[in-house]
Amino acid sequence: MKILQKIFYGLTLFFIPLTIILDRIGGVPQPLLFFLAAVAIFPLAALLVHATEQLASYTGDTIGGLLNATFGNAPELIIALVALKAGLYDMVKASIIGAILANMLLGLGLAFLLGGYRRHTQNFNPVAARNFMTMMLLAVISLAVPSTFHNFVTADAIQHEQYVNLAVAVVLLATYGLSLFFMLQTHPDFFKSSAEDVEPPDEVRWSLPRAVAILLLTSVFVAFMSEILVGAVEETGRTLGMSQAFIGLVILAVVGGAAESSSAVAMGMKNRMDLSLSIAIGSSIQIALFVAPVLVLMSYFIAPQPLNLVFNRVLLGIIFLTVLIGAMVAGDGKANWFKGVQLITVYIILAIMFYFLPGS
Repeated sequence: MKILQKIFYGLTLFFIPLTIILDRIGGVPQPLLFFLAAVAIFPLAALLVHATEQLASYTGDTIGGLLNATFGNAPELIIALVALKAGLYDMVKASIIGAILANMLLGLGLAFLLGGYRRHTQNFNPVAARNFMTMMLLAVISLAVPSTFHNFVTADAIQHEQYVNLAVAVVLLATYGLSLFFMLQTHPDFFKSSAEDVEPPDEVRWSLPRAVAILLLTSVFVAFMSEILVGAVEETGRTLGMSQAFIGLVILAVVGGAAESSSAVAMGMKNRMDLSLSIAIGSSIQIALFVAPVLVLMSYFIAPQPLNLVFNRVLLGIIFLTVLIGAMVAGDGKANWFKGVQLITVYIILAIMFYFLPGS
């Protein structure tokens, strides 16, 4: 099995130089370039998974999950920055919501399903799960504030709307920093792993410098492939008849989040559920509390006009219900394969709806 995996990764890694060469040559159909870049991201995501697992053996599951979420979110941030520079504001907002949905429903659902099909139940720290869900609920409420203000703003108060967006962005960044201080400094005991039957590692442990170097190098390549992906996304959408909503909420979210989703699934299959939840939910927290406000601040420097955090009521309702579903599924500290089926089912239904939404 491992030999087949190495052959598969070797073949798919070939797509990295091929994609770069075709992108530089030019004249290549954009859907083909989009497909090649998407395929190239997946073996890089697998390598990112392994490097993070090795690093987590030195740092522990909480910091390991935080590192994975950070490096795994690099593609989403690059994709959003490139789209922001091009003035694709609807796609940027859709990618923010889509990334949260992909992590909390698809990524966590696959981790529960594939990790639980050989086991009756899998245990994880319920206190950590509830803390993560509380932070997600805070983030969703905060993201709803600019949208609520927008519904009451008048033409002579447009500038005030920008102030509200800036203030929310700064507060979210500060909250994210305090959450890191809480997890890593004052209350790390809340996030200790509760697993007792974690599968032992079956490979030689990497040195710490090697794990860090591979993690950084892989993240650079993932970000580079993501930039090529974004360059081809609009033409691909027109050619294949996909709306901007579907591209941002589903395609870019799944491809851009391949690294952290793969990591969460791999850790679930190894019965490291605390690390799996830390990756999947922690990545969603980073998107809401760090990536979204950073995009607002960066839009003042790289975008045609400032980005706002105004989302329509449908997307806000969906993301709110997603957090509630996640809280109910993860609140008891136990996972099984059918919980994974439930999360994936919700994601598939939402993806079908997004596909048939007209326009953006």
